[in-house]
Amino acid sequence: MFAQMIAAITDWATQLGGVGLFIIAALDSSFLSFPQVNDVLVIVLSAKYPERMPYYAGLTMAGSMAGCFALFAVARRGGEVFMRKRLQGAHVDRALKLYQRFGLLAVIVPALLPPPVPFKVFVLLAGAADVAVWRFAVAIAIGRGIRYFGQGYLAVMYGEHALDFMQEHGAEIGVGLAVLALVGGLGLVMLRRRRQAAA
Repeated sequence: MFAQMIAAITDWATQLGGVGLFIIAALDSSFLSFPQVNDVLVIVLSAKYPERMPYYAGLTMAGSMAGCFALFAVARRGGEVFMRKRLQGAHVDRALKLYQRFGLLAVIVPALLPPPVPFKVFVLLAGAADVAVWRFAVAIAIGRGIRYFGQGYLAVMYGEHALDFMQEHGAEIGVGLAVLALVGGLGLVMLRRRRQAAA
């Protein structure tokens, strides 16, 4: 059933080209959910048309950003109340403080994590914490850019075998990239604090 759905969506997206990828990515990142469909489409289409890989990856990233901004905007207009109705108050308070302190890093790391990590929850938290729009945009662009351009690169290098590789090792790669981003981000935060203390 899932394979048939992927095949149907792939055919539809291929006919529309990058526009189809943009639409699916926007819907998946906002109010609907198509688990791993974006990843599969980027790999399949980039393997089929290697010269178009930057176009496919770029529009998938842009679509994901558009969908994330839709959720982000909703959360800024009352997301904290929404989150408090569904999560314990103490958890929400800790999460909001984390986002207010490490806004950029707190979005990049979950953006790199593979499904079934509920990334939409992190987007809602970023909006509820009133993370600066430019910080949110940069974080989503970095996280999703690494993900989709990385997959596209693998597809260009290894063809559709990249799909098997990502299905087998995608979770480990995503977690590894997230850990690297976390360590690097915390290192930059500590370095900045030392410079401020020295000044």
